[in-house]
Amino acid sequence: MDVSEISLYNVSRPVFNQESFQARLHRKEKLKSSRSAKLLQYFRCSTEKAKSMFISFFPILEWLPKYPVKEYLLGDIISGLSTGVMQLPQSTFAVISLMVGGVAIKLAPDEMFDVFPMNATNTSESHEARDAMRVKVAAATAFLSGIIQLCLGLLRFGFVVVYLAEPLVRGFTTAAAVHVFVSQLKYLLGIKTKRFGGPLSAIYTFIAVCSNIKKTNITAVIVGAICIVILLGVKELNDRCKAKFPAPIPVELIVVIISTGVSAAMNLTENYKVDIVGNIPTGLRAPVLPDFSLLREIFTDSIAIAIVGFSMTISMAKIFALRHGYSVDGNQELIALGICNSVGSFFQTFPVTTSMSRSLVQESTGGKTEIAGGLSALVVLLVIVAVGYLFEPLPQTALAAIVMVNLKGILKQFLDIPFLWRISKFDLALWIVAFVASLLLGLDYGLLVAVAFAIITVVYRTQSPKYRILGQIPNTDIYLDIEAYEEVQEIPGIKIFQSNASLYFANVDMYVSALYKKIDIDPAAILLAKKKLEGKKKAQSAEGRKKKMILKLVNRKSAKGAAEHEVVSVEVPNEQIQNGVLSVPETMEHDANYDEELAAFIKSAADTHSLILDFNPVNFVDSVGAKVLKMIIKEYGEIGINVVLAGCNESVVADLNRLDFFAKSVTRGLLFHSVHDAVLRCQNLASFGDGSSTERSSS
Repeated sequence: MDVSEISLYNVSRPVFNQESFQARLHRKEKLKSSRSAKLLQYFRCSTEKAKSMFISFFPILEWLPKYPVKEYLLGDIISGLSTGVMQLPQSTFAVISLMVGGVAIKLAPDEMFDVFPMNATNTSESHEARDAMRVKVAAATAFLSGIIQLCLGLLRFGFVVVYLAEPLVRGFTTAAAVHVFVSQLKYLLGIKTKRFGGPLSAIYTFIAVCSNIKKTNITAVIVGAICIVILLGVKELNDRCKAKFPAPIPVELIVVIISTGVSAAMNLTENYKVDIVGNIPTGLRAPVLPDFSLLREIFTDSIAIAIVGFSMTISMAKIFALRHGYSVDGNQELIALGICNSVGSFFQTFPVTTSMSRSLVQESTGGKTEIAGGLSALVVLLVIVAVGYLFEPLPQTALAAIVMVNLKGILKQFLDIPFLWRISKFDLALWIVAFVASLLLGLDYGLLVAVAFAIITVVYRTQSPKYRILGQIPNTDIYLDIEAYEEVQEIPGIKIFQSNASLYFANVDMYVSALYKKIDIDPAAILLAKKKLEGKKKAQSAEGRKKKMILKLVNRKSAKGAAEHEVVSVEVPNEQIQNGVLSVPETMEHDANYDEELAAFIKSAADTHSLILDFNPVNFVDSVGAKVLKMIIKEYGEIGINVVLAGCNESVVADLNRLDFFAKSVTRGLLFHSVHDAVLRCQNLASFGDGSSTERSSS
């Protein structure tokens, strides 16, 4: 048997309004500090505070000593090696690459360097000069975007992640996956197309691939298809046998090694024109200062790159956090990105962010911690300084296959659409807007559109709350929507109105309109009806006196005979006199019916003696909302309906105090601790006719 069926809930206590409830409590005294003291406390340093701040900047110091070697090390090693090999030919995120490339081409176009002269020697020199300039632009962009990210992190700008709702993140990352997938098509098919950036770049790229589809390299397609089949097959095996394997089979690493060996053995680039990674420069560049003269020209683009880089990082982080059950610190991510970009720019690095495809590879191959990322970086370092030439025959189509297959998990997010359709149309709209905007406008503008739309949906929801009339489950203190449950009954003479939103300037008009409609009592209309009925009664009284006078004249006419025509023609039309009796016109009968309707309309309001506004869902009230509340209390009071508020939390009471809501006509006595307290008090007032009655107990 269900415990709830045999348990009893029985409480006996006085009816509390806000004043009597607070009178029984003893508030804890809090020491108030001045602003200067708070400021000094904020900047005061202690050992614990310094340690906490240091660890927040270097969280590895917290988790590394607790690293579970037996559980995580093997997976991290395999993941680091697999991801590291993928980093060699293609280590940045495709969309960031396009954005930086657009800045480099804008500031260092081919025309500036005359890269197509007749002299071959000059051509080579022009290419070198152009590429050197573009490297400077990329490094300066990395520096400035890093400084922007670092400043935002120190200013605690990471709070914006709260606006990146899960549907927004999933729609945004799905669009990013489509961008990456489309960018890999030309490598999979072995064709060459122009690079596109900015709005509609994914569409232009896809059209360009379709336009050049006849130039497809069949050998490249075959190699790519074989790699895809192997990748999908082994990944399926890894999923089904994850409990039996100590770590997933590193299929990406295997595919890279095998495809590199086959390419070198068969000389695919010479014999079959298959594009390969090609020359991998060795050695590290000496550190140099970024070209600060470029900062003014790249400022706007750097802001966009900084924001897109952060949004991509935090979006992927939130996806993995939800999947594996941990939290993400947006400020820490900003600081980490800022340090990587700003410091790395002195070594002429590219702006960094999370790579979607390689993040997915790292996770799918068993990576658990930053150890995998560190090993990946060591692999890249080893290749750069020593063994890069070994991977030069690696086919681009094999890399494209690895990227595409690892996008499968993100592309599965299209299944969110039917799921969200069933559970929430708002979340579905947010997903679709984030996806479509990011796909068509690019990730930078698309993200801004998606966040703006998310804010608009929040505003719309607060401006379009649900309004309910509550009733009581008999013999309980539970009040629910009367339209939702058959057991719920309205309390005679009492209307309980609830709105599930705060009361402020944007929704007060809807609040009042919904109140009038739901309880079917419009005080202004009631007052107008009373005035009309009183006016009618006065008019009818005057009309009655006039009728008596006319009847006297009519009787006098019948007696005298001679004066009949003269009197009647002045006072009463002949057709209204039948056998000496005055008939009632149809208009007067209609007026009588109208008076009855007015009387019934007024009586329906008189049947209600109290109105309870349930403020349990209300979080705040502004000055406009407070004025409207006063108006409601005043107008309903004029027609004899007592208005009280129930369930106001302390912040709402503080708002009302600050807004000078309470006065002689509106006292704190109208605030009640709960709806049930308010109901009992209203019933007492209706029974005894004043507030002197003893409080009833609730049970």
